Amino acid sequence: MIHVIEPERTALLTVDLQNDFLHEDGAYARAGQTSEALSALPKRIKPLVDMFRTAGCIYISAQFTLVPGPDGQPLIAKHLKELRPFLGKGDFAPGAFGHCLVDALSPADFTVEKVAYSAFYQTRLEYILRFLDINMLIVGGIVTNGGVASTIRDAHLRNIHTILLSDGCAAFKQEIHDATLTSLSSITLIKSCIEMRKSLR
Repeated sequence: MIHVIEPERTALLTVDLQNDFLHEDGAYARAGQTSEALSALPKRIKPLVDMFRTAGCIYISAQFTLVPGPDGQPLIAKHLKELRPFLGKGDFAPGAFGHCLVDALSPADFTVEKVAYSAFYQTRLEYILRFLDINMLIVGGIVTNGGVASTIRDAHLRNIHTILLSDGCAAFKQEIHDATLTSLSSITLIKSCIEMRKSLR
């Protein structure tokens, strides 16, 4: 599985690196759902964003979105509400602080709102990629076994090549992160952020 990186046809895509997931004032932190592995990602990915832009690549941020209903309460999937009962009014709402990409990585060239795990599901991501003739995604974000894995698999189904950043994504448990990388290795290249930076020089 060998992919040649053509800067004009390559994009860096991060999944769910948002304030409500990572900021100390975000929804997850308020509920005590924090992780050092997740919190470390923006600082690790930032040099890649800078290098990608210098090389002529674009940066896309896919951001989990809870659409507010008529009463302001989020239209939230039943399974997610059971998993994350602390999510409520205003969390991950479009335009709100918690919905925004973390400051360390802002601004992205494109922002894609997503309502499910995959950055492709009912979003404008594929339209952007096809319009710009991009056929390679370098992917990082959270969580490895959720939004990241779903996005990698959906890219594979669309014949879009991917490279998954092994230390540019994370899960709440290291063993789940490691198992997901193993599972995805049959459909994507896997490189560390440092390896990826070296390949762009």
